[in-house]
Amino acid sequence: MLDFRHETFLALCSCNSFTKAAELLHITQPAVSQHIKYLEEYYGCKLFDTTNRKIRLTHQGELLKEFAMTVFSDSKHFKENISSIKTDTMQFSFGATLSIGEYVMPEILSSLLIKYPEMKIHMSVANTQVLLERLNSGGLDFIVVEGLFDKSEYDSTLFSSERFIPVCSPNSEFAKKEVDFKEITTSRLILRERGSGTREIFENILQKNNYTLHAFKSMIEIGNMAAIKKMVSNGLGITFLYEVAVKHEIENGSLSLINIPDFSEQREFNFVMLKNSFFRERYMQVYELLKQTFGGS
Repeated sequence: MLDFRHETFLALCSCNSFTKAAELLHITQPAVSQHIKYLEEYYGCKLFDTTNRKIRLTHQGELLKEFAMTVFSDSKHFKENISSIKTDTMQFSFGATLSIGEYVMPEILSSLLIKYPEMKIHMSVANTQVLLERLNSGGLDFIVVEGLFDKSEYDSTLFSSERFIPVCSPNSEFAKKEVDFKEITTSRLILRERGSGTREIFENILQKNNYTLHAFKSMIEIGNMAAIKKMVSNGLGITFLYEVAVKHEIENGSLSLINIPDFSEQREFNFVMLKNSFFRERYMQVYELLKQTFGGS
């Protein structure tokens, strides 16, 4: 078990400021410095580079950060799960991005709870960056995300590959014919807020096609997916999202796929854990349950 000085180390990693780390931990700034000095003497290496009044992790500091995050996270989860291990029940706390949490997980979790009523499940829905931060701090066992992240920093497994499509109102001129990418820029674009996985992926697609958001006639940011779909259905603009999020609307005719020849985008939904987790085998069992249920739905 790592001691309190490692908590100080992780706080400093997060804040990049001795003053802010001290405020966060409710200790003095000299105490933060003493804790870091102790760890550097204990490990026999510099953990931070403080030249030019900036705080940067050294290579050794990066290694300790990865190790300490995993140990603290596993310790918290072991305490929470030890009783369920004894009683052979399963409980887990995970995070999902909005598209996944709202349009993929409800059916999966419903099926699991019908089959395994003793399960205890907590799901948080947020954007990719927030979920990664909560995973790093030990607040979540694992996350399922659509957004971009550095795979080298985590243990990740492909959950599914999903189509990313443009949609419009069934009464839109774009619903009646093939259109090229330039034509749709004459419409109002309705999309998610900055930081969302859907927004990030769409901006990457635009960049690949040599466009930016400024190419569109106008743009509205909406943080709620249901609101976006309703506005598009009412003919107020177009949007890009995952096919799984508009499956029912396309089937009932309230939204239409925009047919852009040669436009074919597939994006990953990834199951993400901390590296070298003591609970990896347990989390992978949950992964298999989720994936099998999703495949069977």
